Amino acid sequence: MAVVAPGKRSLGACQLGAGGSQRAVRNSEARPRFVEGSIVRIFMENFLTYDVCEVRPGPNLNMIVGANGTGKSSIVCAICLGLAGKPSFIGRADKVGLFVKQGCLKGVVEIELSKTPDNIIITREIQVVNNTSAWFINRKPTTLKTVEEQIAALNIQVDNLCQFLPQDKVGEFAKLSKIELLEATEKSIGPPEMYQFHCELKNFREKERELENLCRDKTNSLEKMKQRIERYKQDVERYHERKRHLDLIEMLERKRPWVEYENVRQQHEEVKQSRDQAKEELKNLKEMQSPVTKKIQETEEYFKSLDMKIRDKAAEIKDISQKCKQKQDALEMKDKQIEEIHQALRMKKDEEMDRQRKIHNTHKMIEDWKNELNTMEVCENLQPQTDAVNNELKKLQEERANIDSDISDLTAEKMNQEREKKRISDRLGQLNNIMNMKEENLKGRFRDTHSALVWLRKNKDKFKKKVCEPMMLEINMKDNRHAKYVENHISANDMRAFVFESQEDMEMFLVEMRDHQKLRVNAVCAPAESCAESLPLRPIEELHRYGFFSYLRELFDAPHPVMSYLCSQYRVHDVPVGTEKTRNMIERVIQETKLRQIYTAEEKYIVKVSAYTNLTLSTNTSLRGAQFLTSSVDTDERRQLENQAQDINNMLESLDMRLTTLFERQKHLERRDNELRQQKKELLERGNRRRQLESKIGVKYDSLRQLEQDAINLEKESEQANVKIKEINTQKARLVTELMHLIKNCVSLNILKADLVLQSTTVAAEKNRLESEYKAASIQLRAAEQQFRELDDKKRVLTENCKELLKKARQVCKLSPDQYLPKEFQTAFQALPTTLEEIDAFLNEEKTRASCFTGLNASVVEEYNKQTQEIQQLTEYLEEKKNELDNYKQNISQVKERWLNPLKKLIEQINEKFSNFFSSMQCVGEVDLHVENEEEYDKYGIRIRVKFHSSTELHELTPYHQSGGEKSVSTMLYLMALQELNRCPFRVVDEINQGMDPMNERRVFEMVVKTACKESTSQYFFITPKLLQNLTYNDKMTVLFVYNGPFMLEANKWNLKAFCRRRRRLGRMDEQ
Repeated sequence: MAVVAPGKRSLGACQLGAGGSQRAVRNSEARPRFVEGSIVRIFMENFLTYDVCEVRPGPNLNMIVGANGTGKSSIVCAICLGLAGKPSFIGRADKVGLFVKQGCLKGVVEIELSKTPDNIIITREIQVVNNTSAWFINRKPTTLKTVEEQIAALNIQVDNLCQFLPQDKVGEFAKLSKIELLEATEKSIGPPEMYQFHCELKNFREKERELENLCRDKTNSLEKMKQRIERYKQDVERYHERKRHLDLIEMLERKRPWVEYENVRQQHEEVKQSRDQAKEELKNLKEMQSPVTKKIQETEEYFKSLDMKIRDKAAEIKDISQKCKQKQDALEMKDKQIEEIHQALRMKKDEEMDRQRKIHNTHKMIEDWKNELNTMEVCENLQPQTDAVNNELKKLQEERANIDSDISDLTAEKMNQEREKKRISDRLGQLNNIMNMKEENLKGRFRDTHSALVWLRKNKDKFKKKVCEPMMLEINMKDNRHAKYVENHISANDMRAFVFESQEDMEMFLVEMRDHQKLRVNAVCAPAESCAESLPLRPIEELHRYGFFSYLRELFDAPHPVMSYLCSQYRVHDVPVGTEKTRNMIERVIQETKLRQIYTAEEKYIVKVSAYTNLTLSTNTSLRGAQFLTSSVDTDERRQLENQAQDINNMLESLDMRLTTLFERQKHLERRDNELRQQKKELLERGNRRRQLESKIGVKYDSLRQLEQDAINLEKESEQANVKIKEINTQKARLVTELMHLIKNCVSLNILKADLVLQSTTVAAEKNRLESEYKAASIQLRAAEQQFRELDDKKRVLTENCKELLKKARQVCKLSPDQYLPKEFQTAFQALPTTLEEIDAFLNEEKTRASCFTGLNASVVEEYNKQTQEIQQLTEYLEEKKNELDNYKQNISQVKERWLNPLKKLIEQINEKFSNFFSSMQCVGEVDLHVENEEEYDKYGIRIRVKFHSSTELHELTPYHQSGGEKSVSTMLYLMALQELNRCPFRVVDEINQGMDPMNERRVFEMVVKTACKESTSQYFFITPKLLQNLTYNDKMTVLFVYNGPFMLEANKWNLKAFCRRRRRLGRMDEQ
């Protein structure tokens, strides 16, 4: 019995042989036989729960026994991590640093592996800080890759569940698929080349599939290309046929310009002859027309002389006629003078008759007034009555003056009041325009809210209490610059909400809007107890030193319900507004004022106190620009204006009533004034009538004397008129004599003029005859000239056409200007039609035939040649790939034979041992090679089928069908079956017996001992927290007990020899 390792946290561990034999010294002479790669020593420092621990396992079966939590699985973790395993293989943690003992910065795991001639010591230092590891081989630094190569060379596979089965991975063994189990078995017990052959087969099969698919695709492509080239072959033949037509078209198009040239040249010769004939005829016509032209010129000169004489006579006649007209006008003027004299005389007579009539009327009027004067009595005394009327008139005028003054004052006051009313009305109109703008803004943004507003204004009588319109209409900023604070403080939903004083009114409104009219509107109810006058927690003056200038409530006006709601819901009466100064000292403001909401010039701060840490937390957001309240109405001003307007209306009504009373009084005084004035007039008339009559009679006598002095002598006036008429008649006689003389001269001149006109007419007729003859000759001459010009132009055009056509014909045939038509062209042209009509018909026919070959060009031939070449290349490539595919199939056949036969033998051996193990337990178990498709090598797998009860059939081992104990037994027996065949140096199984019943656990334990203690088997670690009583043990077993506790002996004080001696002594005492 020998000491193996110090314990964890001053805990102990020991190694005991089943027979009690000592194993104190393991030198080179008495060294047990370890399979190469077996674990000789395990050293742990600051690893999981161990401070320092060293374990020396035996070469065969190692039973690690200890209660739960003592550190058995820590040894398994040390084996895995010390042999380059990953934490995920263990299933406990994902970082290697977590395996270092808590409170330590570094842990060490050291594994000594058996190897000839010298053992290998692999050390892993784990750093907690950066979760890294340092590797050493035989105490010399190395790399992880080198460690992995050394471990792989010893066929150690800590990631293979068939070799290394930690506690947390026991359940995963049953979850291995058949394919995974096959690969794990191959790696674990198969020869090294078996898994390699399997991988090669899978790769070969994958490549074979790729080559088969490639050959199939290329074969299909080749077939399609051959079909396509057959179509191209037809197109190539059609292309050559089309080219023959195009060559003929080209030759026809070359001959056509020469034929056109020859036709135009012949036309040119014909036109040239016609032009020469026209030129000769034109010359003859010009010679015949020359005498006629001379005679016309002579007649024209004679006609012009006659016309000059006629114009002279006409001028003389016109002059004499003008003089006759003047004489006639003078005679008419004399007649008018005589008529004027007669008219003046008649007017004198009428004037005298009118004077006589006036004198008669005046005498009659004087007589009537005298008679009235004689009949009028002596004037009575009317002065008292007149004075009384005057006094009353004076009082009445004074009263009227007072009334007029009052009316003037009241009218001026009324005008002033009306001007003030107009001013107030205009200002109210401006304020209403601002409200209209706000309503338009509401309508544009929230159409449903505006529709609800229109309905509300028409149905206000349906509500019991006051209903306020949406807040964005009711709130009026005192300064528009502060609108952004209010809008950032009040939510947009409340900005468009209606405010009610009654909950019942609000519910009725929402039912109407939302349910009946389907409008999306918001509504709120003001608190029953008004909060509009709520006071802030501190006066604003206390906050001035922090830059605050007002609370939110003081920045705007709103109806009482709206203000009450905002104070209750948003506490606008207790939220201060600051300036940039507030922003600059915001931390101090938050700490000293304990305010929960703060506004600075451009930001909003919300302050909260954590309920857990009591720390003050603040968040700030930038203020949005105002959208709803930028247009505000000064409600105080509006209220004052409305009150002033009402006062003015009352004043105007009072003034109208007073003016109406004054106007009625004024009318009454005017009527009384008229009555008094009429009385006064009558009294005055009664007193002044005699004086008036006497005065009138005197005036009429004066008028009568004047009329008598203005008498007219009609006889004298008549004589003077006759003298004037006689003198005028003498002047008329003289004018008539002069007029007759002028008429005679005018008649003689007209006779001469008529003679000249007759001569001129004769000459004009002759002239017209000659001109007609000349015109006819000129027309003939112009026709000849026109014909000559046309023929000359035609000749010139044909000459140019001949040159152009000749040039075009040479260009079409690609000839130089001085080169003649080659013989090959002449020979080719002879076989073609000779006229343009025939050429055009033939050309159209050939073009029609060529057009039938559509979609063809030179690329068809190129594509045909290209496709032919590609087919050849593809055929060669396909042949090459088919050869490669045959080689792969041959390789697969060879590798398959080298892999499958040994694999089948191996599985048969596993099955034999597995079946024997199950038979010894009165159960049935089989292991076979599962193949779905012999060609699909990646689908090969090992199938385990078990039967634990005689009444059932064999079932495949799955994670779900068998119980936990049955899966553990199956797993353990499969691993046992691998044990004797295993080429791995050691196997680890951690607490696999936990789910077994006692009978199965005992049977499995006996099999493990029997199998793992054979000479030919490799090292085996079996970890369990407990063992059944009266188990069968073997001398080759090594039992490692793991203890812990506060009274454990320190490892450096443990003496295994003394413990054994004491144990034997106690045993002898018991025997006695």
